[in-house]
Amino acid sequence: MDDFVVVKEHPDLLTYVDQLQRKNAEALSFYPLSVFQREAIKGRIFLGLLNNQACGYIYIGSTGKTTVRVHQVCIEYDIRRLEYGAQLVVTVEDYALTHGSSRIMLRCGFDLDANSFWQALGYQCVGIVNGGIRRNRKINLWSRDLQPALFEDAVLEPAKGKTDASIWRKHKQTGLITQFHRGNQLLDYRAQLINSNEQG
Repeated sequence: MDDFVVVKEHPDLLTYVDQLQRKNAEALSFYPLSVFQREAIKGRIFLGLLNNQACGYIYIGSTGKTTVRVHQVCIEYDIRRLEYGAQLVVTVEDYALTHGSSRIMLRCGFDLDANSFWQALGYQCVGIVNGGIRRNRKINLWSRDLQPALFEDAVLEPAKGKTDASIWRKHKQTGLITQFHRGNQLLDYRAQLINSNEQG
């Protein structure tokens, strides 16, 4: 039988988390190594070990408040769908409960298989927001109450779709969009993207 454990301290934790994040860059938000160094000291990174080999991790926000935010979850591709990711999540849920939190929330790109994973674990889509303009992706907001809630959130059908960076790349080359676009300029550009997608 496989020997799977979850730890918060390991000599390879930082190297492994940074490497796995980079390998899955299209699915994850990016955090610099300095963030992982700081968060590991605070005990917010949980490392999964399968037969003493690192195989995945979860990085969470602070506990003690009602809601704990999951910032990143990643598991090695060849062992996905084998319940190890679910075991990592259960460990974090137990940790959150024992530290005074009663809800877990996270964000997940609408094009990722991970949406099915969260739904299968009993999480509910409670919101949909716009993601970054490069991928032109919607972000599903997933939530799970770890204790009975006084009020229940409205549950939505999660957004589904595919990312498309081709328009962004073309506009970046022509100078229509740059990394310095912020505020109203960014909103205007997003509206242009939506219009061109609807017309194309």
